[in-house]
Amino acid sequence: MDFLKPYGAVPNARQMAHYKIEKKAFFHFGVNTFTNLEWGEGTEKESFFNPVGCDCRQWIRAIKAAGFELAIITAKHHDGFCLWPSAYTEHSVKNSPYKDGQGDIIREFTDACREYGVKAGVYLSPWDRNAPYWGTNEYSKYYNLQLTELLTNYGRIDEVWWDGAGSKETPYDWGMWAHTVRNLQPDAVIFGSMGATPYVEMRWVGNEAGFAGVFTSSSCSSWKNQPGRMETSTSPMMKRSPSGTPELRI
Repeated sequence: MDFLKPYGAVPNARQMAHYKIEKKAFFHFGVNTFTNLEWGEGTEKESFFNPVGCDCRQWIRAIKAAGFELAIITAKHHDGFCLWPSAYTEHSVKNSPYKDGQGDIIREFTDACREYGVKAGVYLSPWDRNAPYWGTNEYSKYYNLQLTELLTNYGRIDEVWWDGAGSKETPYDWGMWAHTVRNLQPDAVIFGSMGATPYVEMRWVGNEAGFAGVFTSSSCSSWKNQPGRMETSTSPMMKRSPSGTPELRI
Protein backbone atom coordinates (compact mmCIF):
# COMPACT_ATOMS: atom_id res chain seq x y z
CA MET A 1 0.00 0.00 0.00
CA ASP A 2 1.29 3.45 -0.87
CA PHE A 3 1.07 6.08 1.82
CA LEU A 4 1.06 9.81 1.38
CA LYS A 5 4.35 11.43 2.24
CA PRO A 6 4.21 13.86 5.19
CA TYR A 7 3.93 17.52 4.27
CA GLY A 8 5.80 20.23 6.12
CA ALA A 9 7.17 19.81 9.62
CA VAL A 10 6.96 16.33 11.11
CA PRO A 11 7.62 15.17 14.71
CA ASN A 12 11.06 13.91 15.59
CA ALA A 13 11.68 10.74 17.56
CA ARG A 14 11.77 12.53 20.91
CA GLN A 15 8.49 14.29 20.22
CA MET A 16 6.78 11.06 19.22
CA ALA A 17 8.03 9.28 22.34
CA HIS A 18 6.57 12.01 24.55
CA TYR A 19 3.37 12.22 22.55
CA LYS A 20 2.74 8.60 23.54
CA ILE A 21 3.23 9.26 27.26
CA GLU A 22 -0.14 11.08 27.59
CA LYS A 23 -0.04 11.59 31.38
CA LYS A 24 2.63 13.65 33.15
CA ALA A 25 2.68 14.93 36.73
CA PHE A 26 4.11 18.33 37.65
CA PHE A 27 5.38 18.92 41.19
CA HIS A 28 5.56 22.62 42.04
CA PHE A 29 7.53 22.42 45.26
CA GLY A 30 10.01 24.79 46.85
CA VAL A 31 10.48 27.58 49.34
CA ASN A 32 7.24 29.25 48.23
CA THR A 33 5.42 26.12 49.37
CA PHE A 34 6.06 27.51 52.84
CA THR A 35 5.33 31.18 52.07
CA ASN A 36 2.03 30.51 50.28
CA LEU A 37 3.19 32.41 47.20
CA GLU A 38 3.03 31.33 43.59
CA TRP A 39 6.05 33.47 42.72
CA GLY A 40 8.62 34.04 45.44
CA GLU A 41 10.56 37.29 45.69
CA GLY A 42 14.02 35.76 45.90
CA THR A 43 14.56 37.25 49.35
CA GLU A 44 13.12 34.34 51.34
CA LYS A 45 15.34 32.93 54.06
CA GLU A 46 16.70 29.47 53.39
CA SER A 47 15.46 28.51 56.86
CA PHE A 48 11.89 28.67 55.53
CA PHE A 49 12.47 25.42 53.67
CA ASN A 50 12.10 22.49 56.03
CA PRO A 51 9.75 19.83 54.62
CA VAL A 52 9.80 17.50 57.60
CA GLY A 53 8.52 14.11 56.52
CA CYS A 54 9.00 14.79 52.81
CA ASP A 55 8.71 11.46 51.02
CA CYS A 56 9.37 11.61 47.29
CA ARG A 57 8.91 7.85 47.12
CA GLN A 58 5.32 8.27 48.26
CA TRP A 59 4.73 10.98 45.62
CA ILE A 60 6.00 8.81 42.78
CA ARG A 61 4.36 5.66 44.07
CA ALA A 62 1.01 7.49 44.07
CA ILE A 63 1.28 8.89 40.54
CA LYS A 64 2.54 5.55 39.24
CA ALA A 65 -0.60 3.91 40.62
CA ALA A 66 -2.66 6.61 38.87
CA GLY A 67 -1.08 5.84 35.51
CA PHE A 68 1.40 8.70 35.16
CA GLU A 69 4.57 7.92 33.24
CA LEU A 70 6.65 11.08 33.73
CA ALA A 71 7.14 13.45 36.67
CA ILE A 72 8.59 16.97 36.53
CA ILE A 73 9.79 18.93 39.56
CA THR A 74 10.62 22.61 39.99
CA ALA A 75 14.33 22.31 40.68
CA LYS A 76 14.46 26.11 40.79
CA HIS A 77 11.47 28.44 40.50
CA HIS A 78 11.51 32.22 40.00
CA ASP A 79 12.66 32.86 43.58
CA GLY A 80 15.99 31.22 42.73
CA PHE A 81 15.94 28.72 45.59
CA CYS A 82 17.54 25.45 44.46
CA LEU A 83 16.21 22.10 45.62
CA TRP A 84 19.65 20.61 45.12
CA PRO A 85 22.93 21.71 46.78
CA SER A 86 24.13 23.81 43.85
CA ALA A 87 27.78 24.84 44.00
CA TYR A 88 26.94 28.19 42.40
CA THR A 89 24.59 29.77 44.93
CA GLU A 90 24.05 29.89 48.66
CA HIS A 91 20.29 30.16 48.11
CA SER A 92 19.66 26.44 48.17
CA VAL A 93 18.68 23.45 50.22
CA LYS A 94 22.25 23.15 51.51
CA ASN A 95 21.67 26.17 53.75
CA SER A 96 18.24 25.05 54.92
CA PRO A 97 17.40 23.05 58.06
CA TYR A 98 16.15 20.18 55.90
CA LYS A 99 18.24 17.17 56.95
CA ASP A 100 20.66 19.59 58.60
CA GLY A 101 21.68 20.99 55.23
CA GLN A 102 22.52 17.56 53.83
CA GLY A 103 19.28 17.05 51.93
CA ASP A 104 18.87 16.95 48.16
CA ILE A 105 15.28 16.90 46.93
CA ILE A 106 16.33 16.37 43.32
CA ARG A 107 18.32 13.28 44.32
CA GLU A 108 15.38 11.91 46.30
CA PHE A 109 12.97 12.71 43.48
CA THR A 110 14.99 11.18 40.63
CA ASP A 111 15.89 8.12 42.70
CA ALA A 112 12.21 7.56 43.42
CA CYS A 113 11.35 7.92 39.74
CA ARG A 114 13.82 5.20 38.85
CA GLU A 115 12.66 2.94 41.64
CA TYR A 116 9.08 3.02 40.37
CA GLY A 117 9.78 3.18 36.64
CA VAL A 118 8.65 6.77 36.08
CA LYS A 119 10.56 9.10 33.76
CA ALA A 120 12.06 12.18 35.43
CA GLY A 121 11.97 15.79 34.25
CA VAL A 122 13.32 19.04 35.70
CA TYR A 123 11.94 22.57 35.57
CA LEU A 124 14.69 25.19 35.83
CA SER A 125 13.34 28.74 35.77
CA PRO A 126 15.33 31.15 33.59
CA TRP A 127 13.99 34.02 35.69
CA ASP A 128 15.95 34.09 38.96
CA ARG A 129 14.98 36.84 41.40
CA ASN A 130 17.84 35.98 43.74
CA ALA A 131 20.84 35.70 41.41
CA PRO A 132 22.89 38.93 41.24
CA TYR A 133 23.77 38.12 37.61
CA TRP A 134 20.19 37.99 36.37
CA GLY A 135 19.48 40.54 33.63
CA THR A 136 23.14 40.64 32.55
CA ASN A 137 25.07 38.73 29.90
CA GLU A 138 26.83 36.82 32.68
CA TYR A 139 23.62 35.19 33.78
CA SER A 140 23.48 32.79 30.82
CA LYS A 141 26.80 31.29 31.92
CA TYR A 142 25.59 31.03 35.51
CA TYR A 143 22.36 29.34 34.43
CA ASN A 144 24.28 26.97 32.19
CA LEU A 145 26.41 25.85 35.12
CA GLN A 146 23.30 25.01 37.14
CA LEU A 147 21.72 23.29 34.14
CA THR A 148 24.89 21.21 33.79
CA GLU A 149 24.70 20.16 37.44
CA LEU A 150 21.16 18.87 36.97
CA LEU A 151 21.92 17.07 33.73
CA THR A 152 25.09 15.33 34.89
CA ASN A 153 24.49 14.38 38.53
CA TYR A 154 21.04 12.79 38.51
CA GLY A 155 21.03 10.14 35.82
CA ARG A 156 18.73 10.19 32.82
CA ILE A 157 16.48 13.24 32.48
CA ASP A 158 13.66 12.96 29.96
CA GLU A 159 12.29 16.51 29.94
CA VAL A 160 13.75 19.97 30.57
CA TRP A 161 11.34 22.83 31.26
CA TRP A 162 12.13 26.49 30.52
CA ASP A 163 9.43 28.82 31.80
CA GLY A 164 8.98 32.17 30.06
CA ALA A 165 7.63 34.20 32.98
CA GLY A 166 9.59 37.34 33.79
CA SER A 167 11.93 36.85 30.87
CA LYS A 168 10.43 38.75 27.95
CA GLU A 169 13.23 41.32 27.60
CA THR A 170 16.11 39.36 29.12
CA PRO A 171 19.20 38.54 27.00
CA TYR A 172 19.43 34.79 27.43
CA ASP A 173 21.71 32.55 25.41
CA TRP A 174 19.05 29.96 24.60
CA GLY A 175 21.30 28.34 22.02
CA MET A 176 24.03 27.61 24.56
CA TRP A 177 21.52 26.11 26.95
CA ALA A 178 19.97 23.97 24.21
CA HIS A 179 23.43 22.72 23.22
CA THR A 180 24.04 21.72 26.84
CA VAL A 181 20.81 19.71 26.93
CA ARG A 182 21.48 18.01 23.60
CA ASN A 183 25.05 17.20 24.62
CA LEU A 184 24.35 15.91 28.14
CA GLN A 185 20.84 14.44 27.74
CA PRO A 186 20.36 13.70 24.04
CA ASP A 187 17.02 11.94 24.57
CA ALA A 188 15.43 14.73 26.63
CA VAL A 189 12.76 16.94 25.11
CA ILE A 190 12.86 20.67 25.84
CA PHE A 191 9.79 22.70 26.73
CA GLY A 192 9.95 26.46 26.22
CA SER A 193 8.58 29.58 24.58
CA MET A 194 9.56 33.06 23.41
CA GLY A 195 13.28 33.22 22.59
CA ALA A 196 13.66 29.50 23.23
CA THR A 197 11.22 28.60 20.46
CA PRO A 198 13.82 27.73 17.78
CA TYR A 199 15.40 25.19 20.12
CA VAL A 200 12.46 23.48 21.81
CA GLU A 201 10.30 20.54 20.87
CA MET A 202 7.35 21.28 23.14
CA ARG A 203 5.66 24.62 23.63
CA TRP A 204 3.19 26.36 25.90
CA VAL A 205 -0.43 25.77 24.94
CA GLY A 206 -1.22 29.44 25.60
CA ASN A 207 -2.93 29.25 29.00
CA GLU A 208 -2.72 27.57 32.39
CA ALA A 209 -6.33 26.47 32.61
CA GLY A 210 -5.84 23.06 31.05
CA PHE A 211 -7.57 23.82 27.74
CA ALA A 212 -6.08 23.28 24.30
CA GLY A 213 -7.39 23.53 20.79
CA VAL A 214 -8.65 20.38 19.11
CA PHE A 215 -5.55 20.50 16.95
CA THR A 216 -2.43 21.27 18.93
CA SER A 217 -0.89 23.09 15.99
CA SER A 218 -3.37 25.86 16.76
CA SER A 219 -3.38 28.05 19.85
CA CYS A 220 -5.94 28.58 22.59
CA SER A 221 -6.66 32.28 22.96
CA SER A 222 -9.68 32.39 25.26
CA TRP A 223 -10.00 30.42 28.45
CA LYS A 224 -10.98 32.74 31.30
CA ASN A 225 -14.63 31.82 31.23
CA GLN A 226 -16.03 28.32 31.30
CA PRO A 227 -15.20 25.30 29.15
CA GLY A 228 -16.88 25.55 25.78
CA ARG A 229 -15.96 29.22 25.38
CA MET A 230 -12.52 28.26 24.15
CA GLU A 231 -11.40 29.68 20.85
CA THR A 232 -8.74 28.30 18.57
CA SER A 233 -6.59 30.12 16.07
CA THR A 234 -7.95 31.65 12.88
CA SER A 235 -5.73 29.46 10.75
CA PRO A 236 -7.04 29.09 7.15
CA MET A 237 -6.85 25.34 7.77
CA MET A 238 -9.54 25.63 10.43
CA LYS A 239 -13.26 26.34 10.29
CA ARG A 240 -16.11 26.00 12.77
CA SER A 241 -19.07 23.68 12.53
CA PRO A 242 -22.56 25.09 13.22
CA SER A 243 -22.15 23.95 16.84
CA GLY A 244 -18.94 25.95 17.18
CA THR A 245 -16.63 22.94 17.20
CA PRO A 246 -13.38 23.51 15.29
CA GLU A 247 -12.99 21.32 12.23
CA LEU A 248 -10.09 20.73 9.88
CA ARG A 249 -10.61 22.37 6.50
CA ILE A 250 -9.58 20.12 3.63
